[in-house]
Amino acid sequence: MLTSGKQSLQLFSLRGSLLTLAILTLISFTYLSLKYSTPSSSSPQVTLANGLFTTEQKEDEELLDIYHSPRVFNLNFAEMENKFKVYIYEDGDPKTFYQTPRKLTGKYASEGYFFQNIRESRFRTLDPDQAHLFFIPISCHKMRGKGTSYDNMTIIVKNYVEGLISKYPYWNRTLGADHFFVTCHDVGVRATEGLPLLVKNSIRAVCSPSYNVGFIPHKDIALPQVLQPFALPAGGNDIQNRTVLGFWAGHRNSKIRVILARLWENDTELDISNNRISKAEGHLVYQKRFYRSKFCICPGGSQVNSARIADSIHYGCIPVILSNYYDLPFNDILDWRKFAVVLKESDVYQLKQILKSIPHAEFVALHNNLVKVQRHFQWNTPPIRYDAFHMVMYDLWLRHHTIQY
Repeated sequence: MLTSGKQSLQLFSLRGSLLTLAILTLISFTYLSLKYSTPSSSSPQVTLANGLFTTEQKEDEELLDIYHSPRVFNLNFAEMENKFKVYIYEDGDPKTFYQTPRKLTGKYASEGYFFQNIRESRFRTLDPDQAHLFFIPISCHKMRGKGTSYDNMTIIVKNYVEGLISKYPYWNRTLGADHFFVTCHDVGVRATEGLPLLVKNSIRAVCSPSYNVGFIPHKDIALPQVLQPFALPAGGNDIQNRTVLGFWAGHRNSKIRVILARLWENDTELDISNNRISKAEGHLVYQKRFYRSKFCICPGGSQVNSARIADSIHYGCIPVILSNYYDLPFNDILDWRKFAVVLKESDVYQLKQILKSIPHAEFVALHNNLVKVQRHFQWNTPPIRYDAFHMVMYDLWLRHHTIQY
């Protein structure tokens, strides 16, 4: 009987020891977890080379609202500035269609600015062995300016690229996957169709990113169409002056524009004109309407793209993208829904209701974010950090990793 009692006490003692050990182990793991997973309140500030932000808090406050991933953008942008190199083929007479832009004004100015900016930028290298990408410097805008027909444009592009392929070894290393071509003119996209490998493999930076012209989103780049110089200074931080709900004026050269004008041109809260505003109505009347409007409607015209989007951003009027498909410029970098309203074409029938249903606080947030992205849709010569040129270069940098065939 005594022996049985002693055994019970020993068993109880063993269980108690095991329980105590388990509790101590749990406490130890909890302590270590808290120690190494919780940031210290005295953690040092983070200062990155490009100066976009200096602390985690500043990053969250200033950048989180406009970029998909502020930290990734910040780090990759700095790496691009330090490493990215582009070789420009020197073939072709600059007095014809090659090397130099036609002009830096008008709705195709983006093409001209890129041609000029790339030549004077830090990214250019004269050594093709150092290049990450190769630029094919043929300007479709200059061709159109000289009256070149679409058929002849296609032949000229085809002959030029085939000449580069036969003369240099660089294309054949990747079948053109590390080459890129820039055009903002509508017909410039189709001018590449005579050379299927240029469409399929090379990077096309275009203002008309439509599937029906072979645009491939993960490979190609949507070039922002910017009508420069802007007639008036940038708008923004002026919400109190924006009393008109929505504004659009333009040619009815697409189905969606016809529907937009028919539905809303007589509305008292939406300022919708079924034609362009004549200069006879007054000096810069069209541009000034951007200043007094909360939202600016941006339907596609003959193509999905429109310079009106960049106009809206510049003048501080929240763009309303009205399109079933538009691979928006810098879409893989910027979160467009944080500074624009993106709708399907079928939403045109409820356009007024949709805009009026946006709470004031959300409108203010959209407007404030819009001001932050303005610098990304501005071309400069010489180029300025974070401007449209640098954003296009960053898009190219993201695509510079090529498949070796």
